[in-house]
Amino acid sequence: MVGGALQIAGLLVGGIGMIGTFAVTGMPQWRVSAFIENNIIVFETIWEGLWMHCIRQANIRMQCKVYDSVLALSPDLQASRGLMCAGSVLSFLAFVVAIIGMKCTQCMQSSWQAKGYIILTAGLLFILSGVVELIPVCWVANTIISDFYNPAVNVAQKRELGEALYLGWAAAFCLIAAGAIFCCFYRCCEKTRSYGYSTPTHYSTDSQRLHGKTESSYSKSQYV
Repeated sequence: MVGGALQIAGLLVGGIGMIGTFAVTGMPQWRVSAFIENNIIVFETIWEGLWMHCIRQANIRMQCKVYDSVLALSPDLQASRGLMCAGSVLSFLAFVVAIIGMKCTQCMQSSWQAKGYIILTAGLLFILSGVVELIPVCWVANTIISDFYNPAVNVAQKRELGEALYLGWAAAFCLIAAGAIFCCFYRCCEKTRSYGYSTPTHYSTDSQRLHGKTESSYSKSQYV
């Protein structure tokens, strides 16, 4: 009962992280224009994402344009494209593997040991996808902060952390947490299974001894 609830909790947390990863990959709010010093054009907000940049005017009108070339992007955004796509694929694969290996799933008539290995694989995939997502999010955030405090960078080119970065950190945390839950479940199943295997051995030994004593007493009664 507890194991089933633990699996469901891990699947829900992993699903939230997977959906968050998809959202972060497509959101344009990775870099947001900063209103500092002489840059006081507050009615216009610039968003820069992995696939497009948008200009929002006075909370009424928004125009987005897809980047013409990948080479026009900065190195951190170029690498973030590939890493976020890889993280999305890994999180989806981990979610599917977790569903297959869950205790309540009856589509596979396999042993508990095989299902335990499937759950462990799902947990490791969740952790790997979370780490892969953390790399581009932290990289872009570090670049934004470095440029913000760099006096050589023009004020109009300075950016602030966008909503996608905060959502990326939350999604990565959910993925890693889901992976940890599944790995802990596998560990608990291994302990239970090893204990279950050891108990019948002692029982069989005791039963053999009792059976031997019964036969010896029976043979003695015959001689008497």
